[in-house]
Amino acid sequence: MKLSRRQLLANTVSSIGLLGTSNVFATPDDLAAALKAIAGDGEITTGPLTLSLPEIAENGHSVPVSVSVDMDINEQNFVESVAIFAPENPNLTVLTFNFTAASGEAFAATRMRLARTQNVVAVAKLSDGSVISDTQFVSVTIGGCGA
Repeated sequence: MKLSRRQLLANTVSSIGLLGTSNVFATPDDLAAALKAIAGDGEITTGPLTLSLPEIAENGHSVPVSVSVDMDINEQNFVESVAIFAPENPNLTVLTFNFTAASGEAFAATRMRLARTQNVVAVAKLSDGSVISDTQFVSVTIGGCGA
C-alpha cells in the first residue's frame, strides 16, 4: 500500500494530536505548592469557611459548588480571596474568587468540572494574613475532564 504525501501528513498530524490529549492529573506536590503559595510559611487552619458540593455528582461535567465565609466584614477584617482546588483534575486550580471589604459578604456560587471522585479543597486568605480551609469529598459517577 502506497501513501501519498497528503495522507502521510494527515496521519502524522492525527498521531501528534492524539499524543497531546493524554490526561495528566495534578499531584499531591502540586497541591502542596499551591497551598504554600497562598499561606507562605503560615499555618492553614479550619475556620468559618464552608465549601458546599453534592456528596455524589452524577455528571462531572457540571457540578454545583459554593463557598462562603461566615464572619463580620469591615474595612479591617475581610476575605481577600477563596481558591478552589481539585487535585484529581488535569488542572489543579479550578478558580479563585476575589473579594474586598466593599463586597459585604464572602459568598460565591458556580459550577465546575470534576474528572473523578476526589477531595475538593477550598482555601480562603483573610485580610489579617490568616488562611483557612475546608475540604469536601465528592463521588463522581461520570467524569467531566476526560478526553
